[in-house]
Amino acid sequence: MLNFTPWNTLLQTYVDDQGRVDYARWQRQAVPDLDAWLASLPNSRNDLALEESLALLINLYNALAIQQVLRRYPTDSILPKVLGVPNWLAFWRFFSRSLYPLDGQPTSLNGIEHGLLRPQFKEPRIHFALVCASGGCPILRNEAYWPDIVEAQLETDAHRFIHNPDKVRYDADTGVLYCSKIFKWYGEDFLRVAPSVPDYIGTYLSPTPPLSALTAVRYLPYSWRLNDQTP
Repeated sequence: MLNFTPWNTLLQTYVDDQGRVDYARWQRQAVPDLDAWLASLPNSRNDLALEESLALLINLYNALAIQQVLRRYPTDSILPKVLGVPNWLAFWRFFSRSLYPLDGQPTSLNGIEHGLLRPQFKEPRIHFALVCASGGCPILRNEAYWPDIVEAQLETDAHRFIHNPDKVRYDADTGVLYCSKIFKWYGEDFLRVAPSVPDYIGTYLSPTPPLSALTAVRYLPYSWRLNDQTP
């Protein structure tokens, strides 16, 4: 049986309304609580309804990302540097190491996102909900995703992401649409439901940029800085 209440309590306790995580306090107080909740989750989705499976996978992704950070905290990024050089091996391991047994297979963050969520649900709004503990990611909700309202939560996430000028902004003077690299990396997902990335963004952005005046789409730098409450 799914029980997201412990996860919801942890998020409300250690995540602020800007999606920043108090990793230091969480590490001191509640690592066992997170580990115990993860261990209580089902290892199979066979008996779950579609909305239950969707909520489970999003919550699981975000919780496993936080669990990994807590195990190595203090750190300022999931892309650590050694002598000033990005440690891409550690970065790759963050996403690719097996973290959880699900549906008979060891599962990683990449496995949840690319092996399960993207191909099975074909829902581009997941990219506004999955949070890999970095500033360039969407804002982490300080509440769990719930099966009965997950659709509404994803819609709110899309609005919030696209109306965040750090992620999306339109320069009317130059006709340039600046947007997160998430729209570049996962462009094929957005093109399933819209003719183009600007068309997809335009369904949420207000006022809607006139596509006839659009001169270019440019992608904003992606921050891998930890989404930490500590400056």
